[in-house]
Amino acid sequence: MAARPRVVVIGAGLLGCAVADELTERGWTDVTVLEREPAIAPAGPGLLFRTHAGRTATEFAKYTAEKYSGLTVDGGWCFQPVGSLELATSAEQLAELRQRLGWATSSGIRGYLRSPGECAQLHPLLDASKVLGGLHFPGDGLIKPVRAALAQARRAEARGAKFRTGQHVVEIVAAGGRVTAAATATDRFRADIVISCAGVRSPELGRLVDLAIPVVPIVQHHARSTPLAGLTGHNDDFTEAGKPLLRGAGLAVREHVDRLGVSALGPMDPTGPFTSDGFEASWTAALGLVPALADAKIEEGARTLVPGTPDGSPLLGEHPDLDGFWVAEALGGAWSAGVARELARWLVEGQAHLDLHSVDLARFDRMQLAPNRVRERSFASAGHPRPASALARTTPCYEREVALGAAFREEDGWTRPQRYSTGEAEAIATRTRAALFDLTPRRRLEITGRGALPFLQTMTTNQLDRPPGSVTETLLLGEDGGVRSDLTVARLQPERFHVAVRHHRDVAWLRRHLPGDGTVQLRETTSGTCCLGLWGPAAPAVLPELSTSDSRAWEGYVGDVPVTVLRVSEVGEPGWELHTDADLGRLLWDTVWTAGQPHGILAAGQDALRSLRMEEGHRRCGVDVTTEHDPYEAGLGFAVRMDKGYFLGRDTLRGRSPATVRRKLVCLTVDDAHSVLHGREPVYAEGRPAGYVTSGTYGWTVGKNLAYAWLPVEYARPRTPVEIECFGKRLPAKVTAEPLRSTE
Repeated sequence: MAARPRVVVIGAGLLGCAVADELTERGWTDVTVLEREPAIAPAGPGLLFRTHAGRTATEFAKYTAEKYSGLTVDGGWCFQPVGSLELATSAEQLAELRQRLGWATSSGIRGYLRSPGECAQLHPLLDASKVLGGLHFPGDGLIKPVRAALAQARRAEARGAKFRTGQHVVEIVAAGGRVTAAATATDRFRADIVISCAGVRSPELGRLVDLAIPVVPIVQHHARSTPLAGLTGHNDDFTEAGKPLLRGAGLAVREHVDRLGVSALGPMDPTGPFTSDGFEASWTAALGLVPALADAKIEEGARTLVPGTPDGSPLLGEHPDLDGFWVAEALGGAWSAGVARELARWLVEGQAHLDLHSVDLARFDRMQLAPNRVRERSFASAGHPRPASALARTTPCYEREVALGAAFREEDGWTRPQRYSTGEAEAIATRTRAALFDLTPRRRLEITGRGALPFLQTMTTNQLDRPPGSVTETLLLGEDGGVRSDLTVARLQPERFHVAVRHHRDVAWLRRHLPGDGTVQLRETTSGTCCLGLWGPAAPAVLPELSTSDSRAWEGYVGDVPVTVLRVSEVGEPGWELHTDADLGRLLWDTVWTAGQPHGILAAGQDALRSLRMEEGHRRCGVDVTTEHDPYEAGLGFAVRMDKGYFLGRDTLRGRSPATVRRKLVCLTVDDAHSVLHGREPVYAEGRPAGYVTSGTYGWTVGKNLAYAWLPVEYARPRTPVEIECFGKRLPAKVTAEPLRSTE
């Protein structure tokens, strides 16, 4: 590809204009933006809230507010920082606000919990008697979407970008597995890169290139009131608003000079027009917060279609099978500039700066992309009640788990047992006797061919050139040395490897880097196989026939069931992973279960596994460790062999070591055994915010509440006292050496 490739952006909305601006600012000036409509269309009420459950989404919104604050069009503002005030009308909602304040603090956003009286001072039209409190973020505010789009389009045009309206793309032209042009009904635009920023129309573009883009149109209604006496003289036509945005009761309220606007979800049918009758329930809910609306009526209303996804997060990534076709969906103005900047970094520098695992286009597998499932999940993520649906994938052992009283939860498209009726005894049994875990949903690959070893050596960090029968923990890195994921690689034969990966995006990453000469074959085996984990001090007695092998990976039998056996354990106890074909999975369960009865075997779920994992010091990539962290910061340097030869990310790691890091992932033990840590809670050192929690659980066999957290290296020494803010309460904690069982 040329150093400055030809880029075609499809969609001249707020995101498309932001992408053109960010690319041209970085020197990629041969950019053409194609818009189907004759002009940029209005795009909703322009609400920008910066604090979200995910750190990446929060960073997107922070940058969007920062960037648009510095843009104007003919003297008019693009972002007005009027602030936001999220209201609680119940004790449960008030607790949620305290949690959100913790998220904000961990991301460097200034916020305040306000009393009902303080809420009324910030927004006098509120009924203070109806609220228990509010969460105030002074830096949130209003975007002027069309104005912000125009400001960025003008900047991009000044650097050489071209904008063409009335251009309906009907074909993405490709040759040799690579994009070469975008064709409209009247023109053809040569391109090395095509970026879909088409919003709710992006699935249409996806169909042109055989790509399922999981976007569903979500209806948002915005009703504007007649003039209110309480707002007369408070604002002018230039500023439009001065009081914070209100959020609560499933809606948002903003000022329009001397009127109020109310935003809420519309019906799931995206074809109906806005009607006052259809908005009546939302208007009544707004009346409960702002009594002044009783003296007003709906003067006008608008209906906007915005893109929704199954998990409510943006989409960023390249087509897995067509080089040069990229998808970028921000799901609203609040994330637009942040998504655009990260896409531009990814394209121009070859690597994003932020962790994008939660927004990666490749995060969904084929089942999750089924049209009905995409629609159902997208509506649920947007706030519509979720209809009852069939179970997700179940493993061959599902009926056995139901009979044992398992409580299930869907994760990554699979129905997985979280716990059984035995509760905490599951973890204790793993430490004292034996426990059986269903690990079938974990993704497994078979990588074969004469080029398999060189391929895996290049893609991962550890030394894999070991004899058959070896098992190696290794990492996937980006070019910048950031940790994408961790892998377990078992060499079964000289040219045959069993590879356990964490996520569907890891599979897509490996596929994208396969050599084009056919020397490597990659096949995902997850759906056709079953995997059980048998761990605990009694495991050798349960299956004594497996205890005689000196190998760490081999093929054998458990009873009459042919299995691939891996001597691995992430809980620190002896045992194995047992892999077999899916049609033999239930027989394998029954065989192990029967053999384990004299030894007090229990079935154990994900809650016990999480607890045991943290006690043993095992980090979870994508949660505790992301592409924003290198292996030495994360405590994963043991999986890096700098002397083995080239691997992806090796050059960036030169000169780095555990001694050079400025931050570390540490384990914290928390004095309060009853508080539940979910992640994103801020960590304070010497009274100041110093880091944040990534995950937490209760360590059943050490009797302590546990958390992983990122902290500056000066606070990462064992026994250092810190505090974790959990739902507004400061919990004393201390840094603890790992693994806990050998230190406590």
